[in-house]
Amino acid sequence: MAAAQAAPAPSGGEGIVPSLAELIALRRSATRGRDPRHGLRGVSARATSAQRGRGMEYAESREYVAGDDARHIDWKLSARTGFTHTKTFQAERERLTLLVADTAPALYFGTRARFKSVQAARAGAVAAWSALRDGDRVAALCSGREDGLVPPAGGMRGVLRVLDALVRWYHAPSAAGAGLQSALERATRLLHPGARALVLADPASALAVAPATWSALSMHVDVRLLLLVDPLEMQPPECLLPVVAPGGRMELDLAGGAMRDAWHEAFVAPVETLCQALPGRRIQVQVLASDDASDAWLGAAAGRGGG
Repeated sequence: MAAAQAAPAPSGGEGIVPSLAELIALRRSATRGRDPRHGLRGVSARATSAQRGRGMEYAESREYVAGDDARHIDWKLSARTGFTHTKTFQAERERLTLLVADTAPALYFGTRARFKSVQAARAGAVAAWSALRDGDRVAALCSGREDGLVPPAGGMRGVLRVLDALVRWYHAPSAAGAGLQSALERATRLLHPGARALVLADPASALAVAPATWSALSMHVDVRLLLLVDPLEMQPPECLLPVVAPGGRMELDLAGGAMRDAWHEAFVAPVETLCQALPGRRIQVQVLASDDASDAWLGAAAGRGGG
């Protein structure tokens, strides 16, 4: 049986580590031909105006006047003063787009075009440029790193700070023990209602996150999970596959049987499980392969994989 050799990634740094220049160059592809009213979902028109309507942050209470929404009556203040008062809220003028970056070691691998880690950085850059066009502030979060938080900022300054962080984060894996779970828990504490979150993750990392954590994040936030995969993982050849492991060179018999079942369980099953389970928790799940266009996920239908 002939051995199958996976196509190598490009030599040098190209495709192996992301560069700031390539992330900046993605600005055109992120915004070309897109309706500026459309956000990450491709269906939201919330960015049509600089003022996004009543925000969720309490501002003050004032006396009730005819026409005020009775649901916002401040009952405690009304009882204390003897006059009916209603709560007012801060107008939300800038929505926040948060990128949550998984930097698990499994992402630093690729057989087509680029490493999955580079594709994650490129997809994050597309999201940042898209947020700029939509008038959003942008921030980024990565667990297990001292520089793992880029605070929210608007305009070109905010985007460039996020792109610089993506280049640093996806240059090498994060420290052992740092997981996506802690990053999402922190994101839930940081985000206000009405924000958007794009999670860039390896399928195994996303599957390890507690279902309650996903539910807590998506309760008031628009969440999209982008699963980074490699074509070899999703469709392995039906033959002997030579691989180089820390213990030396070995061959995997993927022609059928137990080895192929184990491969499916390790790489394909997590993607299938997440695509089936998370949409029910109000999370849009998409798949992006390492050889896909880095903006292929924009505007895709909810719950469908793009890879």
